[in-house]
Amino acid sequence: MDRTLFSEEHELFRKSFRKFLEKEVIPHQERWRASGIVDRDAWRKAGAEGFLCPWMEEQYGGAGGDFLHSVVIMEEMAKVYESGFAIPLHSDVIVPYLHSFGNDAQKKKWLPGCASGELVTAIAMTEPGTGSDLAAVATTAKRVGDEYVLNGSKTFISNGILCDLCIVVAKTENAPGDPHRSMSLFVVEAGRPGFVKGKKLAKMGMASQDTSELHFEDCRIPVENRLGDEGAGFLMLMQKLQQERLVVAIGAQACAEQVLADTVRYTQERTAFGKPISKFQNTQFKLVECATECEVGRAFLDKVVGEHVRGKYLVKECSMAKLWQTEMSQRVIDTCLQFFGGYGYMLEYPVTRAFMDARVQRIFAGTNEIMKIIVAKQMGL
Repeated sequence: MDRTLFSEEHELFRKSFRKFLEKEVIPHQERWRASGIVDRDAWRKAGAEGFLCPWMEEQYGGAGGDFLHSVVIMEEMAKVYESGFAIPLHSDVIVPYLHSFGNDAQKKKWLPGCASGELVTAIAMTEPGTGSDLAAVATTAKRVGDEYVLNGSKTFISNGILCDLCIVVAKTENAPGDPHRSMSLFVVEAGRPGFVKGKKLAKMGMASQDTSELHFEDCRIPVENRLGDEGAGFLMLMQKLQQERLVVAIGAQACAEQVLADTVRYTQERTAFGKPISKFQNTQFKLVECATECEVGRAFLDKVVGEHVRGKYLVKECSMAKLWQTEMSQRVIDTCLQFFGGYGYMLEYPVTRAFMDARVQRIFAGTNEIMKIIVAKQMGL
């Protein structure tokens, strides 16, 4: 169906970003996957072209666009199967914390670098002993005069190796015994004594994404590095997780659509028993089922994105989208992979990498089981 989300300006932006991908991303993807990390220079080039935080105001170095410009970037990256260059994580999950909750001094200090690519960001929530249960974080931030002393470990941190700024979720001492009112957010710069980047983790998918452990060992940061009020961290996280989950859903939907399109072409070219496998009834039925799921998913997701851009409160809908789009994407990709036969098990084929990349989407940004709990509460159950 025709989409009505985007203006002519957004489509021109899409063409420009496609050219960037063709020049600065696609030629390097194999090398990035082999090394497990994206070139830092790619971040700077993306910033110079206005592709980082495109929604940010020009006064902070942004392009002055909107969230739909970010959606364009997410969709186009999915079309070239680039899951490691974490522009959406940086631009639309992490930097919004600085933009929404930072004071004037913090914004002037950090936002321009985030837009230019000089500052790559990460957010450290997950710990070895806790994932979706944010209230159970054990990392502490103890105030000592005009500083906080951070102690604790985080794991599964995307951009963990490259990051120049890391937003850290830690417990403060303002409300002992109440995990929801004793959680605060801190910005920690790379290079601070006591901020130790651990080993880069080997993963099933997202091969070019530098995911690592992070450790804070008596890491001292100034009080000025705290975002918002002490103890307000949980509320800030709740405000921003809506968009994070929507970002995951957008990527999952776009990936499913691209895999389906590539699979349709492949089945029209591959022959068995003297004819293209697209002419077999089983192939047609399975691909029709996939196409129907993609169309249904697209209609719902575009509606949610449009409402989100208009500022609607969509905790239920964004949680539904994260749940349904990631489950749907895994189903579609698995079905499509089968048509590639043995080649579908080979890493040189994008569908194989997409299959592995898709699995984590049901885990991060809150597991899909957590999404069901959130939706159930929103339903009054």
